[in-house]
Amino acid sequence: MSVSLSLGAVHTFAVLPVPLQSTTVSILTTYVLFAAFLSLTAFIAARNLLGDVSLRRHAVVGPPIAAIAFLAATFEFSPFLALGAALAVDGLAFRQLHDLDRRLLVGVVVIHFVVSVILGAVLFSLLALLGSAPV
Repeated sequence: MSVSLSLGAVHTFAVLPVPLQSTTVSILTTYVLFAAFLSLTAFIAARNLLGDVSLRRHAVVGPPIAAIAFLAATFEFSPFLALGAALAVDGLAFRQLHDLDRRLLVGVVVIHFVVSVILGAVLFSLLALLGSAPV
């Protein structure tokens, strides 16, 4: 299906639908799932240290950290540079959300890092185990 736009008698533009490539959908899905995972682990870390916190408020923590990971992988940045940037953005996000003093802020960021690594390793191992199971 194509749509033609005519602007007078001189110019005609054809607008063709662009199919969404499966690679694009895969990348966007991976980004959204990774951002949601990081937001969930941010909530778990904050709840562990701060008590009763809102899950909805922590939805803003995951997307910028996931973006840093994707940019670092795409442009082949140093993993240590990416980790430092992610931890700094994580700290800024928690400071904006909870207005914590420095010690408590470091504690929440460290717990968020640890929870993300442990839960990520467990989920990845579970997926690998399920993927290798006989049919």
